[in-house]
Amino acid sequence: MAYDETLVGRVRGSLAGRSGIDERRMFGGLAFMLDGNMCCCVTEHGLMVRVGPDAYEDALAQPHAGVMDMTGRPMRGWVLVELEGLASDASLAQWAAQGADFAATLPPK
Repeated sequence: MAYDETLVGRVRGSLAGRSGIDERRMFGGLAFMLDGNMCCCVTEHGLMVRVGPDAYEDALAQPHAGVMDMTGRPMRGWVLVELEGLASDASLAQWAAQGADFAATLPPK
């Protein structure tokens, strides 16, 4: 599985102002961690975003966002944003911020 290096660079830029961001290769992509908690991951299909259970339904209602399902079981609290939904810098920044904002509510690992 290959992921889009250009998208990785754009996510890096979007999260550059936050402290505690680290990167790890996971799920065939590149995950962005905030204090040890994954907030998003660039995959071959787009951007996995950890929105949390309370924002899950609203996130699914957004254009180009769908259920994150890696094992045949939907991952509640996570959405997959297709590449088309990340075309503008504003939309990418919104998704990356939503993932980072949720990860910031979790205890550091």
